[in-house]
Amino acid sequence: MNREEIFNGLAESPKVDVCVLGGGINGLSVFRELALQGVNVLLVDKHDYCSGASAALSRMVHGGLRYLENGEFSLVRESLVERDRLLKNAPHYVAPLPTTVPIFDLFSGLANGAVRFLGLTRRPSRRGAVAVKMGLGIYDFLTRKRALMPRHAFRGRRATLSRWPALNPQIKSSATYYDAWVSQPERLGVELLKDGLAAGAHALALNYSDVTRVAPGRYELKDQVTGAVAEIEPTLIVNATGGWIDIANGALFPRAPKPAPLMGGTKGSHLIIDNAALMQALDGHMIYYENEDGRICILFPYLGKVLVGSTDIRVDDPETVRCEPDERDYILQSLAFVLPDIRIRPEEIVFQFSGVRPLPASEDSFTGRIPRDHFCTFVEGGENESPVLCMIGGKWTTFRSFGELAADLALNRLGRPRLVSTGDRAIGGGQHFPSDRQAWIHDVAAATGLSRGRMHTLFSRYGTHASLMADFIAAGPDEVLPHPGYSTRELRFLIRNEAVEHLDDLLLRRTTLAITGELSLDMADAVLALLAVERHWQPARVAAERKRFLTILAERHGVDEETLSARNEQRSALCETTARSG
Repeated sequence: MNREEIFNGLAESPKVDVCVLGGGINGLSVFRELALQGVNVLLVDKHDYCSGASAALSRMVHGGLRYLENGEFSLVRESLVERDRLLKNAPHYVAPLPTTVPIFDLFSGLANGAVRFLGLTRRPSRRGAVAVKMGLGIYDFLTRKRALMPRHAFRGRRATLSRWPALNPQIKSSATYYDAWVSQPERLGVELLKDGLAAGAHALALNYSDVTRVAPGRYELKDQVTGAVAEIEPTLIVNATGGWIDIANGALFPRAPKPAPLMGGTKGSHLIIDNAALMQALDGHMIYYENEDGRICILFPYLGKVLVGSTDIRVDDPETVRCEPDERDYILQSLAFVLPDIRIRPEEIVFQFSGVRPLPASEDSFTGRIPRDHFCTFVEGGENESPVLCMIGGKWTTFRSFGELAADLALNRLGRPRLVSTGDRAIGGGQHFPSDRQAWIHDVAAATGLSRGRMHTLFSRYGTHASLMADFIAAGPDEVLPHPGYSTRELRFLIRNEAVEHLDDLLLRRTTLAITGELSLDMADAVLALLAVERHWQPARVAAERKRFLTILAERHGVDEETLSARNEQRSALCETTARSG
């Protein structure tokens, strides 16, 4: 169902059971949950799906080892369960990640938990070997029945430096345990959306749309793309806007007294670095370390580059966050502390991103102590107003269970039963996942005429949904784009099937071209030309879209037009070298 059909349908029948505000990972999760229960549900986001905090996570899928220090044992237990579910339900995007902790002390950090228990707020001291051992012991205990990954192991200083010689030589020991990582979180969000929409015509979703209150229980829905307008009358609203929750509530209840804030998010920034020595130093592991100020930092191999982060800074306006120069300096300083002999040149930072963690409001002076757990609360607007169910807090790993919690509360409010459980339900391209990946790739390649190499790439991007992509590619003439890993048919499939309305939707979220530093100016222009044909844009609109995208890329991600132009030359040189060697 396209945008015009959705607005026409709402104009005829404005009543919906639930309107979900916010198309981040939690909003998409509760949308999928409700759609699978047969609820008449409408999802609305004022921007693109997964374009806020859900595009700015650390790409980790983890239990939250450091949350044990805050006494959040139930959150860690839930997170580990959900981590293991994602390993099974989304194996095309979520995979095990060996994680090594450099340790600089023996007994330090033992008092951190007691400090939190007593309600004190001083910064924690560095975690020593005993504290790390205790935490990893709890980790192993909580996963003992599933045992999907190896138990933790300790190494002494000599063995650690033998395996990772670039580490700071002041270390005393190290510990290795396993968590997981997600390769394409924005794509997984789109797959949650598709799963919900596939449930039936009772499930609708719109990105780039605004909701404004016009009367008690009545709201105007406006399409930013087409200008279409419709009124909706939701029985219940789910506010899943994350860092925007208090702002959204103020718009939903403009005449009500201003309530105490529900959210108090902090900003986390990350860098993507292309440095061969850094990649080699990691030896396939994530290094999970403490900077000299006690702040937890991470670095791990990510799609051929290295992801490094992060910061933890209180913010008031989630709309304007970006990685500031001082944050960039901090992250590089932390990297220099843990790997002192590795130097990062400015041009090796190929991408940066920043987002707001949707944390509960807190007065804690140390941001690392703010609870990471999630909960829901109802805000009642008065007579004839639609009650609002607010999703407070949450971490990316627990999106399914958080969505389940919110959906159950909504179902109870509506007097509806739960019909389907999602605990063991595969997501998107994780459905019917083959035990023998190579055999699956071979069979689909043979059936469609695509090369095995191309099918391997498509499988890594889309899981078993790669077969749909392969069928589409094989059905018409195809051309290679300035980036040889993509073709015109692949991009057209994404444009036609994944609610792409702007160039940044494609280059920042539906693909990994920008975040991996593989986007050149030629490629951006080629993809824009495809999008313009598909959307029937006039030259003025094309020029405006190009300017919009380049501004977003420069201001939010530290990649300017000059850098993209330089990549044109690098790509041409690489192609010439490949041709000569061939």
